Amino acid sequence: MKRPFLVPTLFVLTAFVLGNCTLPPLAEPTPTVLPIPVTAPAVEETPLLPAAELGLAENPIILALPPSAESQPEQVNAAREIAAQFTERTGYFVVVVAPDSYAALMDALEKGNAHIALLDPLSYALAYQKDLVRAQYAVVRDEKIAYGTQFLAPRRDGFTSYFNAEIGDNTADASVALAQFAGKKPCWSEETSLSGYIVPLGMLNQAQVQTRSAAFAGDHAAVVRSLYVGGICDFGATYIDARKFPSLEDAMPDLVEQVLVIWRSEDIIPYDVLVFSTRMPPPMRTLFRDLIPAIRQTETGYTAFQTAYGFDEIQAVNDGDFGDFHAFMREAGLDLAAILRRR
Repeated sequence: MKRPFLVPTLFVLTAFVLGNCTLPPLAEPTPTVLPIPVTAPAVEETPLLPAAELGLAENPIILALPPSAESQPEQVNAAREIAAQFTERTGYFVVVVAPDSYAALMDALEKGNAHIALLDPLSYALAYQKDLVRAQYAVVRDEKIAYGTQFLAPRRDGFTSYFNAEIGDNTADASVALAQFAGKKPCWSEETSLSGYIVPLGMLNQAQVQTRSAAFAGDHAAVVRSLYVGGICDFGATYIDARKFPSLEDAMPDLVEQVLVIWRSEDIIPYDVLVFSTRMPPPMRTLFRDLIPAIRQTETGYTAFQTAYGFDEIQAVNDGDFGDFHAFMREAGLDLAAILRRR
């Protein structure tokens, strides 16, 4: 239910103490601190009062900045402007927090200490699996909201390529193309890489392809180099198309001919995703979602989103738009929370 219009006299950066979130120093005096709910044994004589309705001053909607060890003052001010616009247009109280890591932001979402946030794809996958968020907008880069992964192998080892470079499409399903990797040794880039490890692993698992223990090369260029040189692994996976990284092409002019694309996915891995907490009632989520384009149509609002979150363009989405991504992230069978903590 939309609250009556309220005119706040001051928008402050809320000290965010749960989830190890830290605030940058502010020029203001002592900022207001939200009361922190404390779990305590029920006392029959003094029953606990119900929590205030979300959006009231006692229980504001919390807008989270992108995680950073030290948020810049201009980011903080831009986020305050967004919060002020939301409050002015809805009557709901909105405040700003600055988590110091994605793990801290995830903890905040679980505890109800963040309601609007921009998540990287790994954090988004984990938050979605925990039913903490709903996707509202995806960041657009190079006119796309997502990118893909590709499986590579050396030509000399006799693998069959099921990718036609002339038409830019696969000639067989993944189950057919990836079957030839059974019993082979993969090269992954790093344990936190979606296109270089987690999503390709999910694809192999979905295709029921069992491989040998993997080697982690450290980055995508190292995967390509390992396949070109040989003796380390039989196949690998990278973003599309890591073979054309300038330093690789300069050092190995015949790289594209010698390291083949065996199979390539669609653009399924999202860039950053703007999400709303599932603690926000659906009508509230709809209200805030529909206001974002209107705010960004103003010069002040557009600049505020650009400064606070670093994007120029976004596209309305829902979680179903990333169904394949979520499926492969689940199929990977990895502890995403542990991976997130290592970042």
